[in-house]
Amino acid sequence: MTDQYQALIDRCAALPSLRTAVVHPVQPAVFTAVHEAVEAGLIEPVLIGPASRIATALTEAGHRPDAFEIVDTEHSHAAAACAAQMAAAGQVGAIMKGSLHSDELLAEIINPACGLRTERRISHAFLMLTRDYPRPFIITDAAVNIAPDLSVKADIVINAVGLWRVLWGPARPRVAILAAVETVNPKMRATLDAAALCKMADREQILDADLDGPLAFDNAVSVQAAREKGIVSDVAGQADIMLVPDIESGNILAKQLIFMGGADAAGIVLGARVPVILTSRADSVRARLLSCALAVLMARAREKGLVK
Repeated sequence: MTDQYQALIDRCAALPSLRTAVVHPVQPAVFTAVHEAVEAGLIEPVLIGPASRIATALTEAGHRPDAFEIVDTEHSHAAAACAAQMAAAGQVGAIMKGSLHSDELLAEIINPACGLRTERRISHAFLMLTRDYPRPFIITDAAVNIAPDLSVKADIVINAVGLWRVLWGPARPRVAILAAVETVNPKMRATLDAAALCKMADREQILDADLDGPLAFDNAVSVQAAREKGIVSDVAGQADIMLVPDIESGNILAKQLIFMGGADAAGIVLGARVPVILTSRADSVRARLLSCALAVLMARAREKGLVK
């Protein structure tokens, strides 16, 4: 797990730091991760929010009040709007959540007037690194879309496949569409959506990935469990991407792996014109650094036209 983590951090070493809008960083704890990311050469922060409160937070965190560039705004809502406008204008290449609610930040990012929307729905992806699974994998969506319908789930898959290909190259990721059971049940919407998504992939409405579902979690991650259920699948037991049915199941799954399984996790919002680093106050510095690394890799891939 440590090797996988460090390998992703190391991939950014040869890349220029990413100019990043840090939105409303008015709590000292924000600057632990910001400072570490700067030291690692990952980001060049632009702090957006009430200048006096930011300077106080910097001082309390042990930094000079003028350690980083500051863009003064009246309050958190104005800071979110300013960050979105700067990103749309190409003045920053990524946005990082500071001390404000995720909904407040995302409302400005999806505001049509700001110009950050793409043709796809925005969604969140957790990249997970754990000792109990032999490969990195993505859980999506555990933080943005509450109860996605079929069309939204298709966008969530497409976003996650784009992230996977940026990280791991042209190989086709294996996408497990999770449900409580591995058979289609008309009374269980998750199983119907899974079947439809697989057919959409067959019809090339979803490209560059192998999909299978519905799959229960054990069948998605364990070849033995899949074999015992008689599931014959290229995805079962070796999933690279796990599409969850809704935000509750995804959030619980990810946090169980982090807080009880010791997994490293990086969270990033996809589907906008710039990557959005959507961290939690409970995230470790390692998690925040890995999230910054994902943003750097995504932003550089976008510059090269490798992702939309």
